[in-house]
Amino acid sequence: MSSKVLAELAPTGVLRAGINLSNFLLVSARGAGGEPVGVAPDMAKAIADRLGVDVRYVTFPAPGALADAVDEDAWDVGLIGAEPQRAARIAFSTPYVEIDATYLVPPGSALRDVGGVDAEGVRIASTARAAYDLWLERNIRMATVVRAASTDAAFDAFAADRLDALAGLRPRLVQDQARMPGARVLEGHFMTVQQAIGTSRRNVAAQAWLEAFVAEAKASGLVARLIGKHKVAGLSVARDAPSRAT
Repeated sequence: MSSKVLAELAPTGVLRAGINLSNFLLVSARGAGGEPVGVAPDMAKAIADRLGVDVRYVTFPAPGALADAVDEDAWDVGLIGAEPQRAARIAFSTPYVEIDATYLVPPGSALRDVGGVDAEGVRIASTARAAYDLWLERNIRMATVVRAASTDAAFDAFAADRLDALAGLRPRLVQDQARMPGARVLEGHFMTVQQAIGTSRRNVAAQAWLEAFVAEAKASGLVARLIGKHKVAGLSVARDAPSRAT
């Protein structure tokens, strides 16, 4: 590891890791001191260990806020979904884990597959600026997307306003399904959220180093072990090639 990589990733002497608290698959608990616990914090700790520095978690309530802080010198690496809108300002590694995104539909819905949701008159509840919401922004042509500030608020709008579908990560939608008897989670997925390690595009040397680190973490079984350690259902080691639906 070159001194340039260390200077780019730990300019303050510690690795400041941006963590999105809203993804319960990657941050599954809080420690005694309030620190985030889960796959994403452990990945950040593994990066810090490799660099030979301590890690400091910089937490954000939602991924959009984390992404917005890339140019504010708030974090050195950010662990969020790699999406084109974010990649304009953030250099992402290949993904280390992936999560299917699909829809929950209410009891009696005529919608049977994810492809049929994008139709005239269909209203989709979504969480603003989540990775899957960014996909909806790029791809939905006929349906109307109704955005809420959080996943809980998106479900509340879906239920209270009798919307036609709720977009989200499959594991969360399975939980929401239990809150609405007769609702169905549609099979398949409309996209796969690819969780990666991001850094500022200014950090040219760090980009190549992080790419190699993620490849090794997947090949060595580290990522799989972290998923098992935290007993996360619905989270998979990312395939080598990104596989977003189009």
